[in-house]
Amino acid sequence: MAGLGSGFYVEDDGPGISADERDRVLDPWYTSAAETGFGLSIVDRIAAVHGWTVRVAESTDGGVRFEFAGVKRSESG
Repeated sequence: MAGLGSGFYVEDDGPGISADERDRVLDPWYTSAAETGFGLSIVDRIAAVHGWTVRVAESTDGGVRFEFAGVKRSESG
């Protein structure tokens, strides 16, 4: 995990998600294999409950990057 202004991102160096699929991978039931299609839609819903947004992009190494914005961080002391 790494910082991103008002949020954070998580990325990997795997095969990534093609640009034409990025808008759809967070949709319920979307799958590119014989899976349930629940995984990323659950991530999107959890983020929404917290008031965050999720953006799917390409990572610095060509994999996938999930950017979470609108995250309010509490001050710890």
